[in-house]
Amino acid sequence: MLDPTLLSLTAAVTIAYQLLFFIIACSFKIDTVTDFAGGTNFVLLALVTFLVSPNYYARQIIVTTFVALWGLRLSLFLFVRIVLWGTDNRFDDKREDVLKFLGFWVLQAIWVWTVSLPVTILNSQTSHNTSIGIIDYIGFACFAIGLATEAISDQLKLSVKQAQRRIKNNGAANQQEQDLMDRPWCRSGLWSWSRHPNYFGEILLWWGVFLSCISAFEGWQWVTICGPLFITLLLLFLSGLPMLEESANKKYGSNPLFLQYRYETSPLIPLPPALYRVLPYAVKVLLFEFPFYRRGLEEAAASERDSIAASLH
Repeated sequence: MLDPTLLSLTAAVTIAYQLLFFIIACSFKIDTVTDFAGGTNFVLLALVTFLVSPNYYARQIIVTTFVALWGLRLSLFLFVRIVLWGTDNRFDDKREDVLKFLGFWVLQAIWVWTVSLPVTILNSQTSHNTSIGIIDYIGFACFAIGLATEAISDQLKLSVKQAQRRIKNNGAANQQEQDLMDRPWCRSGLWSWSRHPNYFGEILLWWGVFLSCISAFEGWQWVTICGPLFITLLLLFLSGLPMLEESANKKYGSNPLFLQYRYETSPLIPLPPALYRVLPYAVKVLLFEFPFYRRGLEEAAASERDSIAASLH
């Protein structure tokens, strides 16, 4: 095999796949294929590397199935969501700018290829068929918990958004519906213990995939830790929590109920609010309550002061 690690193969497949969908999205100015192209690219890489592998060990079958299940679930969910919503406001400043729009697709290609590294290298193995042990089972458990957490959280938030749209169109029929409109941020189920439980689930499941692979790795192959590290850093510091935190802060930062929710709810790791609210700030920082997640709060407070001042004149 010219590429025994399959890295150049997966890079070529990813570039071609993302380029194809970029051309479609850019030509028709649509958002419906963007996230779908990301999730299904993971499925494609997992299946391609598995099918060209000279061996089919139990670990390869399990991990490939995990990645395919995750990718299919996420892709279908995001496709249905964008069909319901119509547009994705992440691209409002990019659709008309080809270079900006292309930048997103380049980042998506890097994300797919890098995060897929553990399963790519695992499926390239021709030896090291170690038996499944305790580390593998821990990885399997992390994946299962992470997948369930992400799927349940996604569905809860979508249900809340759909209910709010219906109430907005038809009016609140009872106090519960009115309360949903007064506090429009998602705060039911897992969202009452974490401000971003879906991201916690995604991070956890990819660490689970990595743990499920490492018994077959040796030497330089440990560099595949870049996969779970990349998704963790991406969500914590770039395109995940920072963007959503700032957006929510600007929308609801003048609402005392939202500020209370922020104060007593963990940003990522699900924790009981009664416990999280009494933790010292230093401990909260260790639990990823970073200062830059407060961006937008001052803007919201200033906007509220301006509104009050205007009403007095």
